[in-house]
Amino acid sequence: MRLHGVEPDNRTFPFLLQSLNSTPYLQSGKRIHAQVFLFGFDRDPFVQTSLIHMYSACGNPMLARQVFDEIAQPDLPSWNSIINAFAKVGLIHVAREVFDQMPQRNVISWSCMMKAYVMCGGYKEALGLFREMQMSDRGDGVRPNEFTMSSILSACGRLGALEHGKWVHAYIDKSGMKIDVVLGTALMNMYAKCGSIERAKCVFDNMGPSKDVMAWSAMISGLAMHGHATESLELFAEMIKCGVRPNAVTFVGVLCACVHGGLINEGKKYFRRMDEEFGIKPMIQHYGCIVDLYGRSGLISDAWKVVISMPMEPDVLVWGALLSGARMHRDVETSEIALKKLIQLDPTNSAAYVLLSNVYAKMGKWSEVRRVRDLMEERGIKKVPGCSLVEVGGVLHEFFVGDDSHPETREIYMMLDEIMKRLKMKGFVGNTSEALLQLDEEGKELALSFHSEKLALAFCFLKTSPGTPIRIVKNLRICCDCHDAMKMISKEFDREIVVRDCNRFHHFREGLCSCKDYW
Repeated sequence: MRLHGVEPDNRTFPFLLQSLNSTPYLQSGKRIHAQVFLFGFDRDPFVQTSLIHMYSACGNPMLARQVFDEIAQPDLPSWNSIINAFAKVGLIHVAREVFDQMPQRNVISWSCMMKAYVMCGGYKEALGLFREMQMSDRGDGVRPNEFTMSSILSACGRLGALEHGKWVHAYIDKSGMKIDVVLGTALMNMYAKCGSIERAKCVFDNMGPSKDVMAWSAMISGLAMHGHATESLELFAEMIKCGVRPNAVTFVGVLCACVHGGLINEGKKYFRRMDEEFGIKPMIQHYGCIVDLYGRSGLISDAWKVVISMPMEPDVLVWGALLSGARMHRDVETSEIALKKLIQLDPTNSAAYVLLSNVYAKMGKWSEVRRVRDLMEERGIKKVPGCSLVEVGGVLHEFFVGDDSHPETREIYMMLDEIMKRLKMKGFVGNTSEALLQLDEEGKELALSFHSEKLALAFCFLKTSPGTPIRIVKNLRICCDCHDAMKMISKEFDREIVVRDCNRFHHFREGLCSCKDYW
């Protein structure tokens, strides 16, 4: 265009800047910015907003802010772009400061800020902002749209806040929003992550023939996560029959179904079909699933062969999968190797250090336990405290291991004591195999009784009527003792208990768990 002597106008630069949308284009963006000055469009609001958006997309919020500060009277798109610039690089507090300074906001402003909170793990803050938006709705007429609701549904799913999620679903229906593929998939994911796979299936079925590959993949993965392996694989077959071509994400869900169902032959078959039938080259996540599949089944040598033959370097997830199998089948040597590799790859991973200590503790190597603990102290690595979250009456309650901060702490501990006494009368013996402390058996049992999921469970017993399902979300892997206790509680008290830990869902019913005691 320039070679032909054609002069750019104020519309040229916004279109040109749109194409510079990732970090490698930053230098090109700066050169275009220089051309903006050269042709005198540096005060054009449309061009300025495009520059902010470009610097945001290229990961430089400081230059985006510099452009923003040069605008005498920023318009709404400019404000929204600068919020997005800070949110993208995780500067959530700065983004919120800018948001609070806005003279007026539109639905994009609110949605952008909520999405920023969700991206940075501020799920409660996202829900709080949504409530704030509802209140401002009465004053300035800003109503949430499909993008707003997708972010809020994601926050509900991450928190396991089913009541909140159901309310959001009702709000969507009441406001007449069309549940398209994007919103439908968000609803499915929310219900699946909140432990209600039946509702997720209902949303999926109501979406009709417009379902895309992401919707099918979300449902396949949801079923797999809940331990419904056969149903997940049947859905995959139905998807192929409907002419929807699977992608790499679909196969992660399919292989996870094989893992949770212990379907070794099926897992091998689907792994082959990926490349042979659909031309999808296996990624590291797929290899991780196969390692997990062999490991769970006790085929540790086969799992090792996969790790060694992978065309890429094994990552934290692959070594973690090998570790799970090795620990389950008491292969101490493999556990030790996998844990050392995990620490090598992620020196700040506190869970790996704790598990390595655990391996040594089981072997009675207390000097090695002390060495690992000293190493943690030396590197300033603190163990992540166990935290469990429950939703009762639409209110979220958080419990930490040994928590005494709840206003009803005394009643919670009394209830927990009553529950454990009843279990012991029925022959329950605490599983202290994973208690890391150098204590006697009684001391270990006492330490385990203060785990966050047990406190959350006792609180639910206090606050809900008999027969009501209990749903708990935990940040760490549920320990063997709590797992054994939950199984027995589900039978003795006739309560369905659903626990989502960092690995999967555990549905405890009538003394059994959906994970078949492997997680």
